[in-house]
Amino acid sequence: MNQQMGADLTVDEVVVELKRRIMKSEKPYDLDAVDRAIQLACKAHEGQKRSSGEDYVCHPLLVACILVDLGMDSETIVASILHDVVEDTPVELADVQKQFGADVAALVDGVTKLNKIPFSTKEEQQAENVRKMLLAMAQDIRVIIIKLADRLHNMRTIGARPPQKQRDKAKETMDIFAPLAHRLGIRAVKEELEDLSLRILDGVAYREIEDALALREGERNEFLNSIQDRIKERLAEFEMHPYVAGRIKSITGIYRKMFMQGKSFDEIYDIYAVRVIVDTVNDCYNVLGIIHDMFRPLPNRFKDYISTPKSNMYQSLHTTVISKEKIPFEVQIRTWEMHYTAEYGIAAHWKYKLGIQRKDKLEERLAWVRQFIENQKDVDDAEDIVRSIKTDLSSDDVFVFTPKGDVITLPVGATVIDFAYAIHSAVGNRMVGAKVDGRIVPLDYQVKTGEIVEVLTTSAPGRGPSRDWLNIVKTGEARNKIRAWFKNERREENIQQGKADLERELTRNYIRLPEDKMEEFLLAQSKKQHCATLDDFYAAIGYGGVLLSRIIPRMKEDYQKLAKVEEPVHPEQLITAPRKHHNNGGVIIDGMDNCLVKFARCCNPVPGDPIIGFITRGYGVSIHKRDCINVPRNVTEAAEPDRWVHVHWEESVRQEFKATLHLTARNRHALLADVTTQLASMHVMIHAINAREPQDGYASMSLTVGVNGLDHLQSVINRLLKIPGVEQVDRSRV
Repeated sequence: MNQQMGADLTVDEVVVELKRRIMKSEKPYDLDAVDRAIQLACKAHEGQKRSSGEDYVCHPLLVACILVDLGMDSETIVASILHDVVEDTPVELADVQKQFGADVAALVDGVTKLNKIPFSTKEEQQAENVRKMLLAMAQDIRVIIIKLADRLHNMRTIGARPPQKQRDKAKETMDIFAPLAHRLGIRAVKEELEDLSLRILDGVAYREIEDALALREGERNEFLNSIQDRIKERLAEFEMHPYVAGRIKSITGIYRKMFMQGKSFDEIYDIYAVRVIVDTVNDCYNVLGIIHDMFRPLPNRFKDYISTPKSNMYQSLHTTVISKEKIPFEVQIRTWEMHYTAEYGIAAHWKYKLGIQRKDKLEERLAWVRQFIENQKDVDDAEDIVRSIKTDLSSDDVFVFTPKGDVITLPVGATVIDFAYAIHSAVGNRMVGAKVDGRIVPLDYQVKTGEIVEVLTTSAPGRGPSRDWLNIVKTGEARNKIRAWFKNERREENIQQGKADLERELTRNYIRLPEDKMEEFLLAQSKKQHCATLDDFYAAIGYGGVLLSRIIPRMKEDYQKLAKVEEPVHPEQLITAPRKHHNNGGVIIDGMDNCLVKFARCCNPVPGDPIIGFITRGYGVSIHKRDCINVPRNVTEAAEPDRWVHVHWEESVRQEFKATLHLTARNRHALLADVTTQLASMHVMIHAINAREPQDGYASMSLTVGVNGLDHLQSVINRLLKIPGVEQVDRSRV
């Protein structure tokens, strides 16, 4: 796997090497199909060279070598040899299907990038490539295994590319392909991809760790050999003769702990690892007891991944102990089947299928793929898929329990909201609070391994998730389910919200066209976001499927091109900024100076809220939240549309604003005192408070408090939710 060869070999030599590995594998490969694929690839790529100077066809042949080492089947090997012919040569997909069958053609198509389709940005192209790859992967997991081998060889030979290109590819590899390799359990590929990427992204740190490992390499090897011998001798006394091997932690693994957790090299306790492979699960636990008798275990450093497997089906016992030399090291104990899965992951299905005694769990291992695709099917922004991969396929997981004892696996940093949606979308949508180990926690509480989480729900009609949750959740699954709820349940509201948000951003960026031209312009923009109509476009903005922060820069570029064509005048005449007056209230009113501003009591807007202004008779401009019940959904169709004006907050507002909160809690002694004490500790002014008579054991309070913005308000809400008994705190919409 780690043989980085190719640059100094001829095509014939690479072909010989590929066939040597095939014969060494002793697997029943279709040698005729492999030979025909080699001939087609050599002919199609004839005359093509790589950046490093070798014949291009060496690349797919060496990708095939990697896949042979992984133990993949004949169709995968043939597809890997042909994986670039459709993209880079005149060969058509139909030709591949005719000569090698539909399965090989599907694999080639799944790996083929979308370079021939125009995209506005590199990010969009990357996102669409990932989308296609994942969809093909859901049909046949071998697609991603070929792609990983392809990326691995490209990273091994990336030195010939320009520096910026190297960094772009290394970042993409670290963000997308290494996490995918981890989730598929292919450890060797994952670690090599990470190390190759890190060497480019942070070469100084990489060399520092590499030098530290090399400094005392002889002593380290001597130590590991000594530990292995001692373990073998002790286990032999119990008539156990397992396979024992030592290894050094990967450079990227050390890097994460040194530079991301702020530890020194000497503070990393699992640089050394000893692996003990036995025949049965009972042997695993017996060996664990013997190891703990031989060496002193470190507290809180034991992990049982056998009873609680990782999300990639990894199983093993991990314990960190200290030797008599006072050197800590990790011991990993597993069966042979666990070892195959740990090393080769999903590829073990092909490499060791005949050697696994019990029923293979391929379908179980692929379940997450289909779930991931299901979560992404309604995503309008393709770039969301890339962001989901970075979080959902993180190498670090936490294992959390339901009250019934079921295990839920989540990425580090996931919240109780993520937990609720991991159980079921209906649970998340009806969630009003959560308990962790029996105590009420705020909704942004990040769960930890071993905790028991109980989701508190409501059956009240009309209740659903908050838009604020989109900024709290960690997983793409939760984010997409929240968006799906708003998409399906609040379409009209989303349309109005999205239209208002878009109008605000268009005004802020001085994008102005006649009404008929603007509609045409926006319709073109909606098509780029895969929206059939303007209402679909507005709705997608409203529920967060399309992010204005991402599309506005592209819209500005398109507008500037359009404006130059339609108005051949000087650039300064194209866009004239409206006069802005910085009012004392912290609000900017476009096109108006010296105007009195007051904040509407019906909705009490605070900095951060989307707002709109209404020109009153004799009292200046009244500022409302955009979703206030007194604001028409479509101001252009209001009775007096000219009296509604665009306003927005100043960048820095330093004053107090009133906000009303509704609090629901289990009634108990001193509840009101605890609420007021909590607010006082935050130096929050209470302008009004109204407590209602308890019903069914619950008390309800209405609080009007002083805050300086939306972030401050959310902080107040979070602190109130930490009070024992408080189950829900909502901001008043009226």
